[in-house]
Amino acid sequence: MTESHCILALLDDEPGVLDRVAALCRRRAFNIQSLTVSPASEPGASRMTLVVEATEIGARRVVAHLEKLVNVQSVDLLQSGDLARDLCLARVACGPAARPAVLQLAEVFRARVVDLAADSLVLECTGNRTKVDRFIEVLRPYGLLDLGRSGAVAMARNSEPLALGIPA
Repeated sequence: MTESHCILALLDDEPGVLDRVAALCRRRAFNIQSLTVSPASEPGASRMTLVVEATEIGARRVVAHLEKLVNVQSVDLLQSGDLARDLCLARVACGPAARPAVLQLAEVFRARVVDLAADSLVLECTGNRTKVDRFIEVLRPYGLLDLGRSGAVAMARNSEPLALGIPA
């Protein structure tokens, strides 16, 4: 059965590395649901969070293939209890009459107001993918004017660093 699997990788911070990872997934016919890359705590490295739709065996294959790439320093397949968060920015049509209801919904989801206009609000919500999906769905009836969403950013719950040589 296919499901979402979150993979963390520490990569060399060089041009073309992201392209090689995406090409690897394309060649192996793995659907990338989310891909987030940012600077790592180690100088000269980038941290990639990759969410793929695959079976457990397929996800392990992705990890094995990533480990073979020259510019990949380390790879880790996260477990279901590990931490993964998405970020959502949503501009909602919201005049003075609807504003209290929208603000109450934002409070329920622990979302923050990051911009306010006469006829709209921009709300920021972070959490697991399910929480962000639900947040978006409850805002739809008010009128979503714009929506931006990050991919997952994840970290293992244990205290082990992703790569060797990084002090804990």
